[in-house]
Amino acid sequence: MMGAQVTHTTAPRGATGRILLALAAGAAVALSLGIYGTVHDPTGRSLVTLFFTATIHLKVWFATAAITLATFQLLTALRMYGKLGRRRGPRWISRAHRVSGVAAFWLTIPVAYHCLWSLGFQAHSGTRIWVHGVAGCFFFGALTSKVVLVRSARMPNWVLPVAGGAVFTALVVVWSTSALWFFRTQGVHI
Repeated sequence: MMGAQVTHTTAPRGATGRILLALAAGAAVALSLGIYGTVHDPTGRSLVTLFFTATIHLKVWFATAAITLATFQLLTALRMYGKLGRRRGPRWISRAHRVSGVAAFWLTIPVAYHCLWSLGFQAHSGTRIWVHGVAGCFFFGALTSKVVLVRSARMPNWVLPVAGGAVFTALVVVWSTSALWFFRTQGVHI
């Protein structure tokens, strides 16, 4: 048929390979963290408290700040993709989205480092702790994949929302099984 337009629903050329590469990089990070946490002999010592009374309080509040920034990121992403209102938002929204994501990531580093170094991966310490450890490893793996995908050209429209959703969901699970649990069982401390 002459003049007929063909609509492609498949990924742009090369996108599948880049998606698989991003997933492989994320899997490598997640597995590396899990293996390190399993074979490392935990020290059981606290590393740093800054102005908090104990390292656990630092971890709880840093994780809470990270989930707050991640929620802001979710809202700005929805706005940028036109899912909140008709317009995509003001010009500053994409920059605020990136800055909040970087800040959330930096807040998770001392928390994860302390978890791995001081506590290790405690697979036999109960369901909450096991879920927390698996979700923590998955979070950093999913984040790695998302960063690789963000930097890749010509991705299908569904890729970034799925990757961002995986990162956000993992962080919610990590926070719920740690900071939220702490607030419910120990109360609010600084």
